Amino acid sequence: MNDAFGRPDSVLVLGGTSDIALALAARLVDDGCADVVLAGRDPGGLERAAESLLQAGAKSVSTLVFDATEVRAAAGVVDEGFAALGQVDLVVIALGALYDTEGDERDPALVARCVSVNFTWPATALARIAARLADQGTGNVVVLSSVAGVRVRRSNFVYGSAKAGLDAFARAMHQALQGTGARVVVVRPGFVKTKMTEGRTPKPLSTNASAVAADIVRGLETGAEVVWSPRILRIVFVALSLVPEGLWRRLPM
Repeated sequence: MNDAFGRPDSVLVLGGTSDIALALAARLVDDGCADVVLAGRDPGGLERAAESLLQAGAKSVSTLVFDATEVRAAAGVVDEGFAALGQVDLVVIALGALYDTEGDERDPALVARCVSVNFTWPATALARIAARLADQGTGNVVVLSSVAGVRVRRSNFVYGSAKAGLDAFARAMHQALQGTGARVVVVRPGFVKTKMTEGRTPKPLSTNASAVAADIVRGLETGAEVVWSPRILRIVFVALSLVPEGLWRRLPM
């Protein structure tokens, strides 16, 4: 159960080896979170992450293995996580795979995988999570979106389009949960220096996983519906929304 300051005692992480999700989980454990379930596709990575959280002070950390291309299994993964924790105070949806080359956009199999990992599986899981939290009458969901989905760019439109879909779905789900005691928080990071972006040239206003985690915690504490990280990106994208489409297409982005 959340404490008097709204800090969660139990957390289910979908995408349990994500650098951002693990940085967030570490902060929450440091603040007193006792029980964690990490779910993801890499058994070895999940076990290492679990051991790290136990050493940091978590009371219990268990792991679940799933494949984000198996969409029909999403609800079952959510149910397993809830069963392991009992009441769930916070769910973190942190799945993501970056597809941003010409080869990616012209390969139907890769497009399908990108949409599944970045949108279809997370959205399917979120539908189940929303039902479970509404039944509880309490709980938060943090959904890792991306500024790439705010206004989709030519340079990464496969990934950006999938994130745009997830962003819209999560924002609408937040509205659908009004009055239930549950809510959805959408997180829109910019370029984050993680293993997913390793080897890519950092963009302006780049950040790191720890800074994003700090912004998420602040957003949870303040009741934010959308968290931009870094926060200045909110202003940047308001300005970019005013750029005419013809000019937008010519920008080197």
